[in-house]
Amino acid sequence: MARSTVDEIGLSTLENLSVVDRLNDWMFESIFPFVKGRVLEIGSGIGNISECFVKNNLAITLSDYSDYYCNHLDKKFANQPLVEGIFQIDLADADFESRYNLLTGKFDTVFALNVIEHIKDDQLAIANCKKLLKPDGHLIILVPAYQTLYNGFDVELEHYRRYTRKTVSELFISQQINILQTWYFNLAGILGWFVSGTILRKRQLPSGQLSFYNKLVPIFRVIDRITLNQAGLSVIIVGQKPE
Repeated sequence: MARSTVDEIGLSTLENLSVVDRLNDWMFESIFPFVKGRVLEIGSGIGNISECFVKNNLAITLSDYSDYYCNHLDKKFANQPLVEGIFQIDLADADFESRYNLLTGKFDTVFALNVIEHIKDDQLAIANCKKLLKPDGHLIILVPAYQTLYNGFDVELEHYRRYTRKTVSELFISQQINILQTWYFNLAGILGWFVSGTILRKRQLPSGQLSFYNKLVPIFRVIDRITLNQAGLSVIIVGQKPE
């Protein structure tokens, strides 16, 4: 069942991330080449990535597991015709297909950025994402990379795990989703995450650090290109539902 409460650390983090517009744009531009047709965002939160679609004149359907976030999205995108709907969706629902039968098989693209790591049964989560797709539809997932980077930030954000290209690929393969591409994202972010979360043992992403990071995003994008996305703080995978 979808939750009606909101995690204060998670909300504070989303609010901090709302001001790192260059990072949000970078994530959006990274997944955009694989976006097609009718689009559903899983875990829209307070709409940080959703805004990127709207400002690029792209229609999108939003969702979140929490009615708090759904209500926030309703207010934020009121009278916005590019937002085609807002739904409360829980990927961990064992009765997913019957509960969300009006949404299954309706989308050409489903994406979830920084969502799957919050769900204990990640195979169930991916299986339920697949149910929302039309045949040939694209599933795009971004998750935190490298279990060795797991620290207090992950604990406070209620992450169950971090991934590699191999482990996230195995997750798609287990659900019979064809893999189109995988790559690491945001190499430079590893340093800040490790220093603040592992060495300094901070429990929440510092807003000042995020603001400074945001200013340097153009440089960090170049670093990713130079290193051919061979490592990063996150990993992105794009898959396709078979016909």
